[in-house]
Amino acid sequence: TMKITLETNRLILRPFTLEDAFDMYHNWANDPKVTKYLTWNPHQNIEETKSILNQWIKLYEKPERISFAIVLKDTKELIGSIDVCGYIEGVPVIGYALSKKHWNHGYMTEACKKVISYLFLKGYQQVRIDAMVENIASNKVIQKCGGKYLDTIQHEFPLKNKTVLIHRYLIQKEDFITE
Repeated sequence: TMKITLETNRLILRPFTLEDAFDMYHNWANDPKVTKYLTWNPHQNIEETKSILNQWIKLYEKPERISFAIVLKDTKELIGSIDVCGYIEGVPVIGYALSKKHWNHGYMTEACKKVISYLFLKGYQQVRIDAMVENIASNKVIQKCGGKYLDTIQHEFPLKNKTVLIHRYLIQKEDFITE
């Protein structure tokens, strides 16, 4: 199974377990401010979070599944998630979510750079990341990781019953900014 742990200066990126349900629910999954720009809606209760975690944990059986819980090293607090949410013509696409109280500390840029460098080590030459046009912070994360703007597309968010504008970015191995 693809259960791996990565480490950065301030973070541990580790596989999710069912024990993460409480922290995931309370730290970000139930927060409309966090999910505002994501494809999914806030979780209504912890049971919803548990069932999602169950699905994620089963997916670790698949070799292409790369998914991490983001944990603060010094406090061991679970603050977010980052994963390869799909592949476009063989190119991995990264998605992420972060607890609101930990926004603007550079944590997601740190996590993202680590996952991108891991993907490049695995032999991928490119990585894709998308962000909703209004999601200024996420667009900045992608740019700090060396993302080159590709285009802006309309995208259906079926769970939200709406169409949104998405900036799409490509990170090439040779353009990658590690630090």
